[in-house]
Amino acid sequence: MSLTKPKLSFWQIINMNVGFFGIQYSFGLQQTAVNPLYSFLDARPEDLPLLNLAGPMTGLLIQPIIGALSDKTWHPRWGRRKPYFLIGAIFCSLCLFAFPFSRALWMAVGLLWILDAANNTAMEPYRAFIADKLPASQRAMGFLTQSFFTGLGITLANLSLFFFQKVITGQSTTSTGEPGIPYWVYGSFFVGAVCSIVSVAWSVIKTLEIPPTEAELAALRAEHKGFLTPFKEIFSSIVHMPKTLWQLGLVYLFQWYAMFCYWQFISHSIAQSVWHTTAETNQHLYEEAVGWTGLVNGFYNIITFLSAFGLVWMAKKFGAKQVHIICLLLASLSLFILPHIENKYYLFAPMIGFGIAWASMMGVPYIMVVGSIPKEKYGVYMGIINMMIVVPMIIQTLSFGYIYKTFLNNNPANAITFAGALLLVAALATMRMRVAKNEEEVEMPIASGH
Repeated sequence: MSLTKPKLSFWQIINMNVGFFGIQYSFGLQQTAVNPLYSFLDARPEDLPLLNLAGPMTGLLIQPIIGALSDKTWHPRWGRRKPYFLIGAIFCSLCLFAFPFSRALWMAVGLLWILDAANNTAMEPYRAFIADKLPASQRAMGFLTQSFFTGLGITLANLSLFFFQKVITGQSTTSTGEPGIPYWVYGSFFVGAVCSIVSVAWSVIKTLEIPPTEAELAALRAEHKGFLTPFKEIFSSIVHMPKTLWQLGLVYLFQWYAMFCYWQFISHSIAQSVWHTTAETNQHLYEEAVGWTGLVNGFYNIITFLSAFGLVWMAKKFGAKQVHIICLLLASLSLFILPHIENKYYLFAPMIGFGIAWASMMGVPYIMVVGSIPKEKYGVYMGIINMMIVVPMIIQTLSFGYIYKTFLNNNPANAITFAGALLLVAALATMRMRVAKNEEEVEMPIASGH
C-alpha cells in the first residue's frame, strides 16, 4: 500500500462502512432472536450456552484465517478485503432467509453455524479495511463509525422483532407437530437477508481499496503460498504479538464472557422480573417478554449509534483507555440494576449506560492497539483480536451451564448480575493496560471536509 493515505470526507467514511450495517443487523438477530427461537423449538435454558457454541468456534477458526489470507490477497478489480466480506454477505443472506423455516432444534443449530461462519468471513476484513484505508488521524472516526452502524443495525433488528410481533400472527409447527416458531419471527429474518447483501454491495461499489506499491506487489507474488501458510502466519504473529494486545486479551476474557451471559439470559431475566414467568410455564407471556427484550436491546443500540461519534471527542480529550474504563463501569452498574426492575418501562434507564459501553466495546479497543500493529499484518492481527473475543465465549459456552445450575440456582437474574461483576473486573484489567501516548492520540476530522 502507498505510504501516504489521503484523508477521506465524512461521507466517504460513511460509505465505506455502510456494509457493517447489514452484518450487524444479522448479529442483532443472533443476540435477541436466536435464543428465544431455540426456546420455541424446546431447548432448555441450561442448554443455551452450548447451543451458542457456533459463534465463538467459527470466530476462532475463520477470522484469523480470513485475516491472514486477505493480507496476502490483491485483485486489480476486487481489491484485498472486499472479496471476503462480499462472499460472507451472500452466504449470510441465504442463511437468514432459511433460518425461520427450521422445524427442529438441530436444523436451527446447523444454520447458526453456517450463518456465523459467513458473518465472521465478512466482519474481520472490515476491521482491517479501516486500518488499510484511513490515515492514523482518522482511524478513530473509522472504527467508531463502525460502532455507529453496529448500533443502527442491531437497533433495527431488535425493533423489527417488536414490530412484526404486532402485525403478523400465526405459528409454524415443529417436526413432531408441536407449536414451533411464530410467523412474526420470519419478517425480521427476511429483512435481515435483504439488508446484509444490499448494504455490503453498497460499500463494495462506493469504495476503492488502496493498491499495493510495486514493491509490495512483487513481495506478494514472490511469497510461497501453501495450505499451511495462513496457519504459520497466525502462529508467528501470536508469538511476536505486541504486549498491548496481550493486555487487551485479559480485558476481553472478562468483557466478552459477560456479554455472552447477557445475550443468552436477558429475555429469560426480563420474563422473570417483569412478567413473572418462564418459557416453560407460559409461552404466550414469554413471547411478550421476548418482544419487549427486543425493544430494550434496540434502545441500548440507539444509545450506541447516538454516542459513537461523541466517543471520538472523548478519546481525544481523555484518552481511549480512560474512556473504555468508564464505559465498562457504566455497563457493570447497568447489569447490577437490571434484574431488580419490575416495571417494563423502567428497564430502559440502565440501558443508557449499557449502550454507551457497547459503542466503546465495538470501537475504542481498536484505537488503543492499532498503532502497535505492523501495517502489513492488519488482517491477521484483527483476526487474532477476534480470537481474544471468541475464546472467552467458548469458555462461557462450555462452563456457564454448570455455573448456572450449581452456583446461580438456575436463576436468569443471577446470570445477569454475574455478567455485571465480570464487566467490573474487565474495567480493572483495562486500568492495567499500558498504551503508548502515540497510540492513544486521536485527531478530530477537519471540519471543512465533514
